[in-house]
Amino acid sequence: MTDTSATESSTSTSGRRIGGPLLEVENLVKYFPIRKGLLSRTVGQVRAVDDVSFAVREHETVGLVGESGCGKTTVGRTLLNLIQPTSGRVMYRGKNLFDATASDLRDLRRKVQIIFQDPYGSLNPRMTVGSIVGEGPAIHRLGSKAEQKERCDYVIDRVGLDPSIHKHRYPHEFSGGQRQRIGIARALAVNPEFIVCDEAVSALDVSIQAQVINLLMELQAEFDLSYLFIAHDLAVVEHISDRVLVMYLGKIVEEASAIDLYRNPRHPYTKALLDAVPNPDPRQRSERALLTGDVPSPINPPPGCRFHTRCPSVMDKCSVEIPPGFPIGDGHVSHCFLEENE
Repeated sequence: MTDTSATESSTSTSGRRIGGPLLEVENLVKYFPIRKGLLSRTVGQVRAVDDVSFAVREHETVGLVGESGCGKTTVGRTLLNLIQPTSGRVMYRGKNLFDATASDLRDLRRKVQIIFQDPYGSLNPRMTVGSIVGEGPAIHRLGSKAEQKERCDYVIDRVGLDPSIHKHRYPHEFSGGQRQRIGIARALAVNPEFIVCDEAVSALDVSIQAQVINLLMELQAEFDLSYLFIAHDLAVVEHISDRVLVMYLGKIVEEASAIDLYRNPRHPYTKALLDAVPNPDPRQRSERALLTGDVPSPINPPPGCRFHTRCPSVMDKCSVEIPPGFPIGDGHVSHCFLEENE
């Protein structure tokens, strides 16, 4: 299990001061039932998230990476209580989100926001940009109507749009990058502390991705935000994250600071992901660790280490025992038996 007890402040790679734990995830499990037949009987379960633990500290960006279908988005949505977990706890500033009262949950909805992956489907096409961004402050009654309007105009301007022009338009009048900026403004409008960025740049062109990533980093410094940045592009995650969690088939297989993970990957799956990142310099190209086979079904995951069916370094015990987290040093943890004899 990943250590979530760190409380000492530190400094991020970009110079931000990182404080104590803001959000702590403990043994999070989410299974989706498979129902069939006239009576909708449960015939199986999709093990989307299976015993995941980690923490996000104040002003920190934690990257969550892995292949499609590994459970990243389910983790993000469970943290916001959009999906009820099967078991486990999520503590936000010491309070269990799943035991929260209606009043506490309302306050949580303001402090914890999400930026969705799809900039086209996540905005109501019947609402103007001003109405979309201003809806949150109105629901949470953040100040007078004049103050809500002022806040709305400010965040629209802060994400690179002109409120005097753009707030009267509808989502279909904007490009994908502009729509994602509207989604960011909507999240910022209620003055949150923590934002889940669920593949927030994956649907955008590469040049637009860089602009949005830089914008998110600027907003983090200005508004003292913490991010859980979910992505499958390791190059993007390296640029924005302080720490990185690597996920495979519902489990965290490696955790480290961004610098440590990219310089010294230890888990075979992490190495394979990094090898898959294109390198434009032919002089720096090296032999890649190619994975064989397909990702197993989360309905019937393999016993032992989930990765053993595709691992180039598999051992006999890998198919029987679940590897614990082996500490490598300075918060670097790898769930692989290769570390046992190191």
